[in-house]
Amino acid sequence: MDSNEQKNPWVTLKSEKIYDSPWIGLTKHDVLNPSGNPGTYSVVHFKNLAIGVLPLDKDYNTWIVGQFRYPINQYSWEIPEGGGDRNVPPIDSAKRELLEETGITANKWTQIQEMYLSNSASDEYCILYIAQELTFGEAEPEEDEELVCRKIHFNDLYKMVEKGEITDSLTVAIVLKAKIMMLEGKL
Repeated sequence: MDSNEQKNPWVTLKSEKIYDSPWIGLTKHDVLNPSGNPGTYSVVHFKNLAIGVLPLDKDYNTWIVGQFRYPINQYSWEIPEGGGDRNVPPIDSAKRELLEETGITANKWTQIQEMYLSNSASDEYCILYIAQELTFGEAEPEEDEELVCRKIHFNDLYKMVEKGEITDSLTVAIVLKAKIMMLEGKL
């Protein structure tokens, strides 16, 4: 890797925390940009990890969750997902989210992707898992969640992503990665 690719060209002059909640913080940074000119860079800090799970049975059926998403004012179909406490192993958060939202538990877990969700404006970090060897029970949604769980074949979910009917970034990423793994015989 070229040393210019690793060097931080930004200079932070001053930082001010302007918002803080149990879930996010917002910090305003007075900076010198890569050209040496003054500017402002605001960064959203996420207190939890983003966790997503694609449950798959032996016939490649999966379960997605529908809910109204307040920030975008739209209904969204997506994989079971949520926040994971940074002091808890991410796999434990994945197991909790899958159980809460679908009632499913799994004996086999495979971590398939880590990524930043919007690294130009936030530090939100995501870990994605595939859950297999499934057992079914009752969902245990949180009190602020109004969820609908739907069984769907993976190929149909892939088509929904391909057509742009699903726009949730965790769902798009895990479906595309799982499809590649399937095509390569790794799943």
